[in-house]
Amino acid sequence: MSYERYVAICKPLHYGTLLGSRACVHTAAAAWATGFLYSLLHTANTFSLPLCKGNALGQFFCEIPQILKLSCSHSYLRELGLIVVSVCLAFGCFVFIVVSYVQILRAVLRIPSEQGRHKAFSTCLPHLAVVSLFVSTAMFAYLKPPSISSPSLDLVLSFLYSVVPPAVNPLIYSIRNQELKDALRKQMTGFLLKL
Repeated sequence: MSYERYVAICKPLHYGTLLGSRACVHTAAAAWATGFLYSLLHTANTFSLPLCKGNALGQFFCEIPQILKLSCSHSYLRELGLIVVSVCLAFGCFVFIVVSYVQILRAVLRIPSEQGRHKAFSTCLPHLAVVSLFVSTAMFAYLKPPSISSPSLDLVLSFLYSVVPPAVNPLIYSIRNQELKDALRKQMTGFLLKL
């Protein structure tokens, strides 16, 4: 998404060339292949762990840290390896998004008209909102201190970063629609008047 926004704003005349059907297929294939290899790494690691503390998780899906807690082996090296791979992948994606948006910001600030700048920013804000929501909830879930960790908090946090961003994604991306804005404003006004 960030590359698509970059091309749309910074290189609009080359949009059809840079983001033709071939480029879209390559981008999707790279994302799917990376996701598959990443999942394969986690799956192979998980199936090789001896579990001695039962096989029931207090989660609604199998998260790697929760599975590692069930293992009776000293899996800190595996966990460290998984964390290193995860951080490298996440950092690479984060750097790509930041660099894309810095280039977009530079291009938008060079637009002479206020209306043009507003239109360019409004096309980028939904993606930034979704990415920020996902990254902030995932960071809080994985970087919180162990002293405040509890099974119920872990469950709530995993729900927040895995369900909430995709659920609000359509709302965030459609917020530019004037009819939706009017309906949302009407609902909020009615709600506030009842208070």
